[in-house]
Amino acid sequence: MLVTSILEADLAVLSLSVQSWYRHYKAKPDDRTSEVICSAAVDLFNRGHRTQEELTGMLIARFPGVPVAHVNAPTSVAVH
Repeated sequence: MLVTSILEADLAVLSLSVQSWYRHYKAKPDDRTSEVICSAAVDLFNRGHRTQEELTGMLIARFPGVPVAHVNAPTSVAVH
């Protein structure tokens, strides 16, 4: 994976996208789920998806709820 400098604004977009995913599912954040969702958000961001709306929508579509995120935890870099 290519490591690039992430601006504070980019971090805000990633953070807000993950927070929106949690709000959408009315789920309480936990470390295991956050690891999966944050990894997926960074991967999507690195693939060129740069807006909060786009990232949030893709996270919601790919991780339909907390139990699915837990199932994917061992392979968190794999986004189905």
